[in-house]
Amino acid sequence: MTDQLRLMAVHAHPDDESSKGAATMAKYVSEGVDVLVATCTGGERGSVLNPKLQGDAYIEEHIHEVRAKEMDEARQILGVKQAWLGYVDSGLPEGDPLPPLPEGCFGLEDVDTAAGALVKLIREFRPQVITTYDENGGYPHPDHIMTHKISVVAFEAAGDPERYPEAGEPWTPSKLYYNQGFNKARTLALHEALLARGLESPYADWIKRFEESDRPERNLTTHVPCGDFFEIRDKALLAHATQIDPDGGWFRVPMDVQREVWPTEDYELARSRVDVSLPEDDLFAGVRGA
Repeated sequence: MTDQLRLMAVHAHPDDESSKGAATMAKYVSEGVDVLVATCTGGERGSVLNPKLQGDAYIEEHIHEVRAKEMDEARQILGVKQAWLGYVDSGLPEGDPLPPLPEGCFGLEDVDTAAGALVKLIREFRPQVITTYDENGGYPHPDHIMTHKISVVAFEAAGDPERYPEAGEPWTPSKLYYNQGFNKARTLALHEALLARGLESPYADWIKRFEESDRPERNLTTHVPCGDFFEIRDKALLAHATQIDPDGGWFRVPMDVQREVWPTEDYELARSRVDVSLPEDDLFAGVRGA
């Protein structure tokens, strides 16, 4: 194990890295950790969600290039490296019944084949820690679910010289985490804190969805203190201008409330090849000094 700590965050689309674990990454960058974002798709089929930019003919015609430029700006703000895996956005199917996914998209790739590109990147970058999504994708977007699938396969395969022999020298990462930043406990805590201060909460619909969901609550094992980096997180998120309304709900919770009530980003430890003691406050617990 080298002294250099390396973190890889595997995400489905440009902008996901800035809405899930961005403050954590900025914190680790400030400590000298080498951080790489692996972006599975180019976000080609993503809608323009910022109402101020909807209807812009140039953006609509060049959405792939626009989103790549936004990603580069966010990368610079966070201080991370970034690599594209090169898969094609599946889009978010809507309707009842749901329409089929478009031919050639990421969500229809063979999992073992698609994982090869991530195995190659893991072997090149040699991260001790990898973060990604749980089996539900965080939310059921086909690209998020596929990102989970290839991340698990790649985590298990990267250190095995008999698997993907064409992908480079084997490297065995130590820990795999699932992002759980949008968890029920955090949402309730912020919602109640806002109401107690006489402020409007953007979380009423979120709480209703939590109450109506039959999914079991996730096991939050790891809480990374990173409140000092929330402004960097928000600045990176705003760099994805086609995806984020600067006047939207993402930014309605005052920063002092966030830092006081919930100053961490939260994770679920999914795999570990090192001894751990839970709960943790560091993604590299058990790795540092090993």
